[in-house]
Amino acid sequence: MTEQMTEPTTDPAAAETSAPATAETSAAAAAVPGPAARPARRVLRAVARWTAAVVVCGGVGAGTALGITGLERTDVPGLETESDGRWEYPALRLPALPADRPRPFTEGNEGEVHHADVRELLLPAPAGATPDPRLSGGFVSTEAYLSLYGKEFRGDLRKSLADSTLRHIAARGWTTPDGTRTSVHLLRFSSVAYAEEYRDEALEAEGADGLKALPDGVEGFDPETFTDDIEVPETGVYAFREKKPYGPEQVRWAYVQAGDTLALITQTRAGEALAVPFQQTVTLQNQLLG
Repeated sequence: MTEQMTEPTTDPAAAETSAPATAETSAAAAAVPGPAARPARRVLRAVARWTAAVVVCGGVGAGTALGITGLERTDVPGLETESDGRWEYPALRLPALPADRPRPFTEGNEGEVHHADVRELLLPAPAGATPDPRLSGGFVSTEAYLSLYGKEFRGDLRKSLADSTLRHIAARGWTTPDGTRTSVHLLRFSSVAYAEEYRDEALEAEGADGLKALPDGVEGFDPETFTDDIEVPETGVYAFREKKPYGPEQVRWAYVQAGDTLALITQTRAGEALAVPFQQTVTLQNQLLG
């Protein structure tokens, strides 16, 4: 009887399952964490995540702090410095002069004559202001200038201007968003002597009793004190504010004497004409003339 021979079959999975454990597999089996080791690892992972979060937050906080310390105070919301009331004027530049003509108050100009076009010596309007179409920076008539004064003063002023050989008047006006109306008139005379005579006799700008000619509806002025702080050589500043009690508006009024040219600066505002922009405007116009 013949025996039937069969070849053994090998199943890899079965062989791997039934293979005896070696030293390596024994060590690996020993390293597999059991139920008691898993909670400790979860704690470590949680600690790592919180540590990373703290580092990120700390970095963001440090960056914000550095950003704030690198900014100007006015760039940080909530830390703005309140405005002191000054207006934003454009950069001022003296106009060019004709060839071989010196500026006033310099050597070779004993007559203190402004050789530049007087219209170019007018102070420009500040940022945000609405220009007055009647006072656009050009020449205006004598009557337009006299309309600033009360009717009872206009006759004498008209005669004084005629006697003083007034050459021309340039004017600019504007209204700022807070309602302040400003006008600047530059009166150019044929000589410094005539300009000073008009200032002293017709206006009495230096008089101890106040101005001789007043705006319409204004009963009197008090002198301003800031004029002593304006340091423009060879010029004179005479500034005033309407006395209390006044009506629904207050007027501030100033003259600037600079050689052959006399400036009149006015500001009117409902309630009260503010001191800071008035002083600023008078000072800048004085610098342009000096």
